[in-house]
Amino acid sequence: MSNEFDDIVIAPDERLFTECAAIEEITPEIRALADRMLQDMYATDGCGLAAPQVGELIQMVVIDVDYTDKKRNPYVLINPQIVTADGEEREFPEGCLSFPGITVRVARPSHVVVHALNLDGEMMRYEARDNLMAVCLQHEIDHLHGVTMVDHLRPLKRAAALRECQDAVAAGARPGDTE
Repeated sequence: MSNEFDDIVIAPDERLFTECAAIEEITPEIRALADRMLQDMYATDGCGLAAPQVGELIQMVVIDVDYTDKKRNPYVLINPQIVTADGEEREFPEGCLSFPGITVRVARPSHVVVHALNLDGEMMRYEARDNLMAVCLQHEIDHLHGVTMVDHLRPLKRAAALRECQDAVAAGARPGDTE
């Protein structure tokens, strides 16, 4: 029997670096995948998870940046598009369930506006500024285009981060573990 940790695709798996296909129709299978992704995200203490991180090369992400043991506020974004990414760049320490054992500092625009469908097929608008949601939206949408947090690093730092991740995994790090 597999568990949530087994569902997570770990770098350097090629699926993490693959452009994902748009979702044409919201089917019962898409809804079930969204539920599974949310379960995996919560079980591994993540705040976001993209479909390629569970091996599905489609454009869907789940996010919940402010959940607690008692309260959950999940978002499911289908075919998300960043329509605005501006504002002063901010450097933020990012972790990723697909890169266990490491955290890297990534500079991203501080303001983002995203359009995406929800599970009811309604177009939604998400806007975030200077907070974890702004970072998470950009991080997770990057995954749908085959871009990971380490791709934002200079080549030597990227190589060092990948080596550190491989060492952490070899030492037993699991999705959700950070340095």
